[in-house]
Amino acid sequence: MESQLESLRSRMMSEISSASGLEELETIQVRYLGRKGSLTSLIRGLGALSEKEKPRIGRLANETKQSVQRALREREQELKKKLSGSRLQDGLFDVTLPGQRPRVGHRHPVTLTLEEIIGVFAALGFSLEMGPEVETEYYNFDALNIPADHPARDMQDTLYLNSGLVLRTHTSPVQIRVMEKKRPPIRMICAGKVYRADTADASHLPMFHQIEGLMVDREVSFTDLKGILNLFVIRYFGPRVKTRFRASFFPFTEPSAEVDISCLVCQGKGCQVCGGSGWLEILGAGMVDPEVFKAVGYDSWKYAGFAFGMGIERITMLRHGINDIRLFVENDMRFLRQF
Repeated sequence: MESQLESLRSRMMSEISSASGLEELETIQVRYLGRKGSLTSLIRGLGALSEKEKPRIGRLANETKQSVQRALREREQELKKKLSGSRLQDGLFDVTLPGQRPRVGHRHPVTLTLEEIIGVFAALGFSLEMGPEVETEYYNFDALNIPADHPARDMQDTLYLNSGLVLRTHTSPVQIRVMEKKRPPIRMICAGKVYRADTADASHLPMFHQIEGLMVDREVSFTDLKGILNLFVIRYFGPRVKTRFRASFFPFTEPSAEVDISCLVCQGKGCQVCGGSGWLEILGAGMVDPEVFKAVGYDSWKYAGFAFGMGIERITMLRHGINDIRLFVENDMRFLRQF
C-alpha cells in the first residue's frame, strides 16, 4: 500500500505540472480525486489493513491527498495568470475601460416592513417569539376555538400533509405555545410565513407573511388594545392617519373587530383605491376568548388579554401604493430596486 501511494503521488504530480490548460487540470482532478478516482479508491481500501498499519498508512494517504490538492491549486493559479496575460497581449481586454461594479443586494420590501413593525412593538415592550411552520391540528385549530366543522378546517383552505399535520394557516399557534410555557403577564408578537390553499392573484398568494400580537395580564381591556393599535398606526403610517374599529367575528377573540385606517391616497375623502369609503382595512383584533384561555390552563376570571394580527404584504402594499401582491415573489429587479 505504501509503495502504491508513492507511485500514484509521483504520477499525479507529473501530470499536474505538465497540464497545459484548465480543462486538462480538471480532468486530472476527477481521475484521481473524484468519487471513483484512483487515490479515492486507494484510500477506501485502508479498512482492509491491520490495526497496526492503519495509523501510519492513513497518515501517509492524507499527506499525499493534501499535497496533490495543493499542487492542483497552485497549477490552477499559474494557468489562470498565464491565460489572463495572453488575453491582454492579444487585445481582448481594454484595460482603459472602467470596471463593472457588482450589484449589491438589499433586504426585500416585505422584510423591511416586518423589521420596522417589530421595532415599533419592541419599543412598546413586546418580545418576539417564533414557532414551527408545520403544525398539528390542535395548535392550528382546536386550541384556538376552531372546531372540526369550522370552514377553516376545509381542505380548500388548508394545506394538509400526508402525516396529518398542516402548514400553519396563521401565526396564532405560536401564541398557544407561549401561553402553555409561561404564566401572565405576557406581552409578545410572533411573525413568519403562513400558508393557505389560495390561487395566486392580485390580492392572494398561497404563502405570505403575518405578524400577530398578544397581551395577557390582570385587568387588560379593549381600551388597552385600541391604545396600542392607535399608537402603532401613528408610528408606522404617520400622525395624520386615523383609525376606525368595526365589529367583526373571529373564533379566538370575543368581542372582535376589524381595524381600518384613513385612506393614504385621499386622506379619507374617498377615492378609487378605498372604494369611495375613505377607509382601508389593515388588521383584525379582539379580546382573547375564554375558550382559548381554557385550552392553555389560564383562569379567564383572573386574567384578560387581547390579540391582533395583520398581513405584512398588505401593510407593505398600503404603505407604498403597490397594486399587485404577486410583485413580491416575481423577483423583478425593476420592482425590487425601488426599495
